[in-house]
Amino acid sequence: MTKTKFIPLLLLIIIAITGCNNSDDLVSPILTEVGDDYVFKQNELLGRGVNLGNALEAPNEGEWGVFLKEEYFALIKYAGFNSIRVPIKWSAHSLKSSPYTIDANFFSRIDWVINQAIKYDLAIIINIHHYDEMMVSPASQKDRFLKLWEQISERYKNQSNKVFFEILNEPNSAMTAQIWDQYYKEALTVIRKTNPIRTVLIGLSNWGGLSGLSGLTLPANENNIIVSFHYYNPFEFTHQGAEWVDGANAWLGRRWNGTTAEKNGVINDFNIMISWANSKKVPLNLGEFGSYSKADMDSRIRWTTFVASQAVASKISFQYWEFCSGFGIYDLSTNKFNDGLLKALIPSS
Repeated sequence: MTKTKFIPLLLLIIIAITGCNNSDDLVSPILTEVGDDYVFKQNELLGRGVNLGNALEAPNEGEWGVFLKEEYFALIKYAGFNSIRVPIKWSAHSLKSSPYTIDANFFSRIDWVINQAIKYDLAIIINIHHYDEMMVSPASQKDRFLKLWEQISERYKNQSNKVFFEILNEPNSAMTAQIWDQYYKEALTVIRKTNPIRTVLIGLSNWGGLSGLSGLTLPANENNIIVSFHYYNPFEFTHQGAEWVDGANAWLGRRWNGTTAEKNGVINDFNIMISWANSKKVPLNLGEFGSYSKADMDSRIRWTTFVASQAVASKISFQYWEFCSGFGIYDLSTNKFNDGLLKALIPSS
């Protein structure tokens, strides 16, 4: 039997066996208090992961070509990943005026996603993603933003410690560093009312990149947060030909050859984050990194291998962007992983 035929058969067996188990058996016990080292152990649970992108952060799931299936969770687990990050556009599925109620059917869909992650023993990050109105007019959306987190927190307050909250993806535009520094702390206060020991990820302003680090201050008396950043440098390589980026076609043909200068650029960027995190005694998560499919595959593999290796060497958990779309490691048309990209992320796969 060929390897290609063997993998789908094994997946069916995994799904069948896992389906016979009560998912409650896989849920870690709910703790009542945590020590200062707890959050670092939580970060280890995230380990190596992947984003389930272009699905639930679309206005409606499926509109961007991805509708989540159970087999994706099995594939991700079988490949050797520890976690998934699930971008979610809650703002498209909640009332625009008070009480800002989240649609019951959409909430049920997120329940299913969380249950699949737990079923396949994957840690899971759920976030608020593509809250476009928030980026344009933060003040007008603040009450809604906090009310969304009140509902999400209440819904999942008894979930496993393998469920992580990420407050907001890539604050940008009118959501300045100063405003974000205030709003995330208010959202964290809301979360802590029902989830006193839930591990929470805090991203950076200015689209989540390193430049947003200078505007971030950490709350006092808080020892259970992970700081998350996104990495797409050099941008003209990782986003060449990207249809949503003005002028990106001019970058087509950019390569990443892994020269000493190119590697030092990555190392220097990471050292900025690592030095800051060490001074604050807080763990780091690389919530997004990836290169678009219009870059040549050899360069993509070299870049991904190096960035992932830097994260692992520095005990930074990561989630690659993303599973099965334009940056993806899995091809839905052939039902196969790209072996080069997969091995860049999971060398033992």
